[in-house]
Order: sequence, then C-alpha cells, then structure tokens
Amino acid sequence: MNFVEEMKNKAKEYQNSLVLPEGTEERTVQAAAKIVKEKLAKTVTLLGKKADVEKVAAEKGVSLEGISVIDPASSEWLEEFGKEYFELRKGKVNKKTGEAEVPDVEAGKAYMLKDPLSFGAMMVRTGKANAMVSGALSATADLLRAGLKVIGTAPGTKTASSCFVMDTHNKKWGKDGYVIFADCAVNPRPTSEQLADIAVDSAKSCRELLDAEPAVALLSFSSKGSGGKLEDVLKVQEAFKLAKEKAPDLLLDGELQADAALIPEVTARKSPGSPIEGKVNTLIFPSLEAGNIGYKLVQRFAGADAYGPILQGFAKPISDLSRGCSVEEIVVTSAITLVQAGKIS
Repeated sequence: MNFVEEMKNKAKEYQNSLVLPEGTEERTVQAAAKIVKEKLAKTVTLLGKKADVEKVAAEKGVSLEGISVIDPASSEWLEEFGKEYFELRKGKVNKKTGEAEVPDVEAGKAYMLKDPLSFGAMMVRTGKANAMVSGALSATADLLRAGLKVIGTAPGTKTASSCFVMDTHNKKWGKDGYVIFADCAVNPRPTSEQLADIAVDSAKSCRELLDAEPAVALLSFSSKGSGGKLEDVLKVQEAFKLAKEKAPDLLLDGELQADAALIPEVTARKSPGSPIEGKVNTLIFPSLEAGNIGYKLVQRFAGADAYGPILQGFAKPISDLSRGCSVEEIVVTSAITLVQAGKIS
C-alpha cells in the first residue's frame, strides 16, 4: 500500500470534518465532491455564497449532495466568531496606524466576513471542523497569517513549519522507503530555537503520517564540530541541545553531515554510539534553501515522490496547496490533513 492509499484509508477510519474556505474555486468544488464520494470525511464544508457555489458545481457537473455550504455573511456563528476574534486580538496594535487592531466585537465580525481563511480557521479553532485546506486561490502567507492569528501554535512550540513525506521507493531508507524532510517551505533562516521546534514537530509528523518511531537527524555541512566554530555550525549544535531539552526521549542526533546521518558505517565513524545509527527517518535541514534544494534533488535524481508541503506546529491542522494544484492533489492534501487531526474518540 502506498502513502496516498494509507492516508485515504486512515481518513476514512478517523472520520474527521473538513472545511474548504475557497468554496467557489472550481477545483475545490470538484475535490469536495470526491472527498464525499470516497467517504474521507464525516462532513465537508465549502465557504461562499450558496448561489455562487451552486453555479460552479453546475458548470462542472458536480453534485453538492452531502456537502455543506456556509456563507459567512449569514452564518449563525458570525457573532460568536467575532467575539472570539476580538478576545484573541484584544490589545494588539496596528504597527502602521498605532491604533487597536480589533477595537471591538463588530471589528472582529468584519474581519471574519472579509477573510474566509480566518472564518475557516475559526471553525477549526472552535471545533466546528477538525481540519482546513486552502491555497488553490490564496497565497501561503495568507493561510499562515490566518492560522497563526486564529489557531496559533501548539503547546510547547512557537514555530509553524512544514515537512515533506518523501517516498524514495527504496526500503533501504527511512520507514519502508519513506523519509520526513523539514523544513522545506516556510522558515527561510530558522534560529536554533526554531530548528529545535521543527525537529520535535517533525518527529510528531513522523508518528502521525508514517506510523514510525522517529529517529531525527539535524543536518549540517559539519559533523560533531568538524566545521569548526562557524555560526551555522553552532546554531545546529544549539538546536540539538534545545530539542533534547524539549523531548528528552526522542531519538535525535546532530549536527551531522548527510552521509553521517544516513550511512551506518559513516555514522559509526563520525558520531560513535549515535542513537539514530541505521534508523534515520526524519531529516531536519539547517535552512529553507538547503531543504528546498535537497527535496527537489532527491525527487528528480532518485525518482522519489514528494508529498507536501505539510504544515506542522499549529494547535490544529491546516494545510496549504499550490495554486497550480490538481483536483486529486486537493483530495490527497485533505486526506493528510484529516489524518493529522487524529482519531475521533
């Protein structure tokens, strides 16, 4: 069974609820219908004016049966969401104007109305949905902004980040050929503290998505001080210490060059006694450029499949899409995000 099949099967089992804020985008409407048909979610909600959503569905020959359509402007939740947003942002000051960002509940309601991503995020925050997926129309920055303002980061982390699940098609690597790569899409130059958060959150993704006990390597051009006292080396060394403080039982090592992390005999020479020797399934890159270049090299040279970017570090799951995404990519991303929400007890 491949990764996509595994995620879809888990989503069917978990039966979480999904909100898709870009409810009048044609691929999103088609994907919603497929998600319902494949029974990947308990409920699927599209945000938008009902007439507009119905028009798109009719044009694409898609049935809206089993799909909920909510117009934020007429939603029974608008008052509740406005109050919640006001409480969340109360005291925050607009840096440009020096005035209160959200001065009252009416301003909170107005914000919910103008930004469907924030309305969708509020559905997730308040438990009216378990997961949110967007990005077919909106920019990644807009999704991250809504997620951070409304949902926030998970307890114990201050960093929103991303990972890719790499299917190398070679069982020699990771968990049956699957390896987590992070962060390849969000943080350009993470600090030591952010790298530590990314390592711990990627370990959580490894458990959720690969059903594997994580073995995490913090990568560098240096192994155990071989690169000297350069700032980039010291940053990864400090990240290792911080990550161990956050998760003392985590199988973790660093800083390590890629071969020292992945090849057991090299690990034995460069990091004798390493707890991750021969076990690595999660790679943490020292910068966005390294991560992005790394996953694309593996994807092209090794013919690997790259699933992501999968957002992590949020208190509740949200996911981003490429604006060039296909209908099936929306379905798969939705399945992954529904799995991240965990199994309903």
